Amino acid sequence: MIMQKIINEPRAFVDEMLEGVLLAHPGELRAAAERVIVRADAPRTGKVGIVTGGGSGHLPLFMGYVGFGLADGVAVGDVFASPSSEQILEATKAVDGGAGVLYLYGNYSGDVMNFDLAAELALAEGTEVSTVLGTDDVASAPAASAARRRGVAGIAFLYKVAGARAEEGGSLKEVTTVTERAAAGLRSMGVALSPCVVPAAGRPTFSLPVGEMEIGMGIHGEPGVRRGPLEPADEIARQLVYQIVGDLPYKTGDEVAVLVNGLGATPREELYVLYRSVHAALAGAGLSVRRTWVGEYATSLEMAGASVSVLRLDDDLLRLLDAPCESPFVVRR
Repeated sequence: MIMQKIINEPRAFVDEMLEGVLLAHPGELRAAAERVIVRADAPRTGKVGIVTGGGSGHLPLFMGYVGFGLADGVAVGDVFASPSSEQILEATKAVDGGAGVLYLYGNYSGDVMNFDLAAELALAEGTEVSTVLGTDDVASAPAASAARRRGVAGIAFLYKVAGARAEEGGSLKEVTTVTERAAAGLRSMGVALSPCVVPAAGRPTFSLPVGEMEIGMGIHGEPGVRRGPLEPADEIARQLVYQIVGDLPYKTGDEVAVLVNGLGATPREELYVLYRSVHAALAGAGLSVRRTWVGEYATSLEMAGASVSVLRLDDDLLRLLDAPCESPFVVRR
């Protein structure tokens, strides 16, 4: 097959993408090492540094959350592949302002292995590191095995919470604790309508016939929980919200933030149609929506589909969500 992509040599895709990002945003981002991008003003003395990372192909995840009130640095892997421990360590050094560094990333085996090794190396060099994993995808493991769940679009809320608390001057323990609290009340689930094509592979990551959908599919094409005919937005929303609230510890009247995320090839108009149905389903479950984000927050190249994330709020988390932040990809004032 011939790939319909605006690229040059597929093996150069990630490096040329990074070069383009740095050329486009020289006042906001800089390269600290090979495939390591940090805030232009990093490190900030006395501020907890936040490092994230993961495979390419998911913009604005992960690099898009490097900026004021968000993360401080990112280690960038190949498409759908973990960055190395060496890259992560270089990112750690580049953002360490003397107050410690939080590692905040999605729960995937390669990422966990390399971030854990980087943490050991950083500690040996005198930098205190803590870790919070995004594990919000309810489709990827049952509640009894929640620690095995994947991190998906809901991690955008965690960047926001951690970044805001770090900007306030919180200690590493304080930044970690509030981010863990947010993660404990965060759940996501998605639906895929079509596959994507990884440039180096040149073929679709999975097969999904026209007219079908897969509920619960992961952002790399990991199997979901059910495949069947494409259904109306109302029914898709009902299924996603049913799974999320069935897993989320909450009581009637609790306040939540909601994120409806496009996977790369779904028009924003369709995302708002889906949000309309999600809002109604959450209201029917007795939850009050206080904040709403609709757009692309964690994509999968040109995969069509969407995900829904729900964050249970308290006054502190709401304040942190409302704090200003800015990156070349995300602006919230």
